[in-house]
Amino acid sequence: MTLKDQNVIVTGGTAGIGKAIALHFAKQGANVAIFGTNPERGELVVNEIKEQSSGKVTFTAVDVSKTEKVKVAVDQVLVDFGSIDILINNAGIVRDGLLLRMSEDDWDRVLEVNLKSVYNTCKAVIRPMMKAKKGKIINISSVIGLTGNAGQVNYAASKSGIIGVTKSLAKELAGRNIYVNCIAPGFIETSMTSELNEVVKDEILRNIPLKRIGRPEEIANAALFLASEGANYITGQVLPIDGGMTM
Repeated sequence: MTLKDQNVIVTGGTAGIGKAIALHFAKQGANVAIFGTNPERGELVVNEIKEQSSGKVTFTAVDVSKTEKVKVAVDQVLVDFGSIDILINNAGIVRDGLLLRMSEDDWDRVLEVNLKSVYNTCKAVIRPMMKAKKGKIINISSVIGLTGNAGQVNYAASKSGIIGVTKSLAKELAGRNIYVNCIAPGFIETSMTSELNEVVKDEILRNIPLKRIGRPEEIANAALFLASEGANYITGQVLPIDGGMTM
């Protein structure tokens, strides 16, 4: 599943799942462009990748919910790398709360960062991918987009929306040799889950047949497969990686 000389964009690539994907892809020979909002974390990830691989790596500070800023950032990747072979849409936030008390800003911001960003990045990369007659787009959704969750109507809406975008875009682009798939992680060891108290964690584990929380590297492994030639007959699919939680 080598990605030697493949050029990839990873949004939200400075921490958690996004960082694991960026590192994993770089180790497999890819040139990696990381989009994020934290320059300090971005510099740290870039340096870490440079220590472990010989490919190109860049970081761009960009709010992926902003259409024009994303277009500028993607155009710069094309200048730096020459092409874009793979797009990983991983950027996401949570602003949890019961709908009764949820502010309009909390609703809008989660939909903007989690879902509109997918529109922004996909639209920006589609034309160069079509010109190259190839491409892989992998969107990171969530099992919450499949099951829903009390106190997360905004997050669930955004992640369900990503699934809808994935399936629709896969149909639009299948004839152009561009593959679009989706990963739906369950509970993974990230900064989001580290904030959960032990009572909540115990309740979560009771609902996971494998009885453990997943690791970011396990999501990265799945993304690597979907980005590789080994997945060239797979498109429009949603792959839950959740320890059996949704089976």
